[in-house]
Amino acid sequence: MVRTQIRLSKEQVKAIKRIAAAQGTSMAEVIRRAVNGIIGSSSAGDWKEQHQRALEIVGKFRSGNRDGSKNHDRYLAEAYRG
Repeated sequence: MVRTQIRLSKEQVKAIKRIAAAQGTSMAEVIRRAVNGIIGSSSAGDWKEQHQRALEIVGKFRSGNRDGSKNHDRYLAEAYRG
């Protein structure tokens, strides 16, 4: 491993300490996991490719609701409620 130094806000340190205590691990391990999460999500495919894939599915699914543009907030809230 390579040792590095970073600056964090007091709020960030408090949150990281809280997470570390809850997980029974060190602050360093919490930070390493967070960094790995960022690296993993950005290496899942380049943004241009992800954008293109998202555009390819536009319009391929139908909800059956003809008023989706007017009532999308209501439909979304209902979907999240389950």
